[in-house]
Amino acid sequence: MPELILDGCTLRVAEGTSVAAALALAGDGCTRTAVTGQRRAPLCGMGICQECRVNIDGRRRLACQTLCRDGMHVETRT
Repeated sequence: MPELILDGCTLRVAEGTSVAAALALAGDGCTRTAVTGQRRAPLCGMGICQECRVNIDGRRRLACQTLCRDGMHVETRT
């Protein structure tokens, strides 16, 4: 079971879990904050809408297209 760091908190998920699913399991499921201050969440689940952008290990990635791996650092509030 991969263990990742999500916004500073440790989260253990099942093998094959996407980062978007881990976000939903861990709390509000939001991936980022819009320039208006509203929290945003994935819409399409397949990478088209780009709403699931998060920082993973310091790089912008799509949460719905990225599988969790051990030691991964995910930030949604940057």
